[in-house]
Amino acid sequence: MLDLSHWQRPPQPWLGVFTDIDDTLTTDGAITADALQALTTLKKAGLMVIPITGRPMGWSRDFAQTWPVDALVAENGAAAWLPQADGHPRAIYQQSEAVRTANWTRMQEVAARIVREVPGAALAQDSAGRETDIAIDHSEFTHLPAAAIDEVVRIMKSEGMTATISSIHINGWFGSHNKLSGARWILKALWGRELDAELARWVYVGDSTNDQVMFGHFAFSAGVANIRRFESQLTHRPRYITPSERGAGFSELAHHVLQHLT
Repeated sequence: MLDLSHWQRPPQPWLGVFTDIDDTLTTDGAITADALQALTTLKKAGLMVIPITGRPMGWSRDFAQTWPVDALVAENGAAAWLPQADGHPRAIYQQSEAVRTANWTRMQEVAARIVREVPGAALAQDSAGRETDIAIDHSEFTHLPAAAIDEVVRIMKSEGMTATISSIHINGWFGSHNKLSGARWILKALWGRELDAELARWVYVGDSTNDQVMFGHFAFSAGVANIRRFESQLTHRPRYITPSERGAGFSELAHHVLQHLT
């Protein structure tokens, strides 16, 4: 991972920034003033700004409307909020309502199995707002040892689920979507853009193992400094790393993007 002094200009002008939320934009669970200002400055510079998070739809609704963003993709790419002029963001989904309903029943059965079989395992406190996945807390309000985290992932996969680990949760869902497919989907659905044709004009910023799919595809990918805690677990590392952690690191990255607008 290169420090930001090696940051280069893109071959064509930037189009926008995709970013994780937890421990990338936020610090101790809240967005910092410098990170919020960085989002505002990126938007004012004419860039698209799209957070992509493993957090649930219910949790992220207000952020989609109050933060300076073009959309907010939630639940690891399954769904998104679109800000609206009337103050009530609109929800869109990759899966049909029938598929989501059928999956929901199956997911609750898997969640019950995990809580029953893995000592200390508990549903994330934001579970009430989830529509397309389940989340087990490992570092937000509950601490799970590595062996327990591995067992949760094993159970999810044994039940046919996709499983991923963020800085705070273990998420599981039925379907092939992930953060990358969510990024492709939102650009195509809203603006008719093909992400793969313009990857070099987009930046991705993250902090955890569930950001690997993005790190592996974006030439301009960055990890905030706290990604060091997961470095040994990463198959795909970000190309760049910020000097500071969390929201302060995002602000540093935004500054470098803005210095190289063309």
